[in-house]
Amino acid sequence: MTANNAQLLVIFGVTGDLAQRMLLPSLYGLQRDALLPADLTILGTGRTALDQEGFALYVREAIERRVPAGERDATHIDALCARLRYQAAGLDNSNELAALCQTIRQLRTGDVVFHLSTAPRWYSAICSALGAAGLSGAGTRVMLEKPIGHDLASAIEINTGVGQIFDEDRIFRVDHYLGKEGVQNLLALRFGNALFEPLWNARHIAQVQITVAETVGVEGRGDYYDESGAMRDMLQNHLLQLLCLTAMEPPSNFDPAAVRNEKIKVLRSLRPIDSDDVATHSVAGQYTAGAIDGVAVPGYRDELGRQSQTETFVALRAHIDNWRWSGVPFYLRTGKRMPRRATEIYLQFRAVPHSIFGGALIEPNALVIQLQPEERISLMLMSKTPGLDRSGLKFSQVALDLDLHETFETVRKRLAYERLYLDALEGNGTLFVRRDETEVAWQWVDGIFAGWKHAGLAPRNYPAGTWGPSSAVGLIERNGFSWRE
Repeated sequence: MTANNAQLLVIFGVTGDLAQRMLLPSLYGLQRDALLPADLTILGTGRTALDQEGFALYVREAIERRVPAGERDATHIDALCARLRYQAAGLDNSNELAALCQTIRQLRTGDVVFHLSTAPRWYSAICSALGAAGLSGAGTRVMLEKPIGHDLASAIEINTGVGQIFDEDRIFRVDHYLGKEGVQNLLALRFGNALFEPLWNARHIAQVQITVAETVGVEGRGDYYDESGAMRDMLQNHLLQLLCLTAMEPPSNFDPAAVRNEKIKVLRSLRPIDSDDVATHSVAGQYTAGAIDGVAVPGYRDELGRQSQTETFVALRAHIDNWRWSGVPFYLRTGKRMPRRATEIYLQFRAVPHSIFGGALIEPNALVIQLQPEERISLMLMSKTPGLDRSGLKFSQVALDLDLHETFETVRKRLAYERLYLDALEGNGTLFVRRDETEVAWQWVDGIFAGWKHAGLAPRNYPAGTWGPSSAVGLIERNGFSWRE
């Protein structure tokens, strides 16, 4: 499909938390750098009753709160506000939706991107209304926020409902992690350097760890989070996408179909974790009261205000049954109220086959790809410890560091949605998730949930400020490894 730059961006749910934190600041960043199409109009809609001046003030306040002072410029804020339109519409009000569709028709002069920043249960209804109004044909695209459902059945229902209105190549499922600079750099590291690809396989790599750790709790999202938990909120999408990018074969080229085809092969190669394996291959936890950076914080149930069996931590031992990765464990871990905020991929290489240095301790080499809070790539190597060594050589592990912040300190660090919005406006789906990816991922995750239920496993407590339940340590140590902390 050849797409033209969109002339109209319609954001459903523009008065929500995601829009304030990420969407509006991202649009400002693109405006400031003159990257938005010159004739782009942005139409926002939500339940809140706002006039044009009220909406412009709302956008200005979001930019004021979220964009660093040194990057704010009144001229560019005014230019962004000049693009803005707003029309209130309740998603359960057919008359208001019809009036909104009439406004879209009046504003439309070219391609349109619809961004559905709403609860997923509204996706099919919104798309049906757009279809009925004749706004779903050629030249239109729709962005869907994760999660796409809460299990395989609901994902299929949502995908089918949206797919009846929009063709698959015009559906852009968002996982904002794919827009992060560090994730893009993972692809550049793997496929833009001859050094690593010959070593990127089971012959040379002993284990892989992928960690997404948060120090925060539920942050006022208790009702949503209690329905999702760590598995649905983070692992099913973010961690599995990072797993795919780490493990996939080199695509034939960097286009949407080629990249997605290789990712789906990884997901289909994941060994199921069923009722026979959940006790040894998975750990679920829930944080209790503790301390983060010396500050006391309440437990999950205290924050929620009721009893709950929802997991706030999950660790898995996964296997990819293909030639490249046969026998290599992939350890996936995510949780709230962890000791530090971190998103990183850790690849430990196999030990030297024979040491010529007698009893000297030689640690395996490792590659650490840190995505947040700062982007950094470190290659861990063994070096001789300085000294005369009359009783034998001593070794220390040292890091060859690429600090991306230092190296590119003059380049502004972009928000993930800046890249995602540009790609959607241009019709490039490379960094978005295809239908089969979401459904195969849900199928694998549903198997784990079914295994937990069959085995009667409940989340184990862990104090806030720790790395999860003690059983998570046993999950990895029984195979001779340790979590990187």
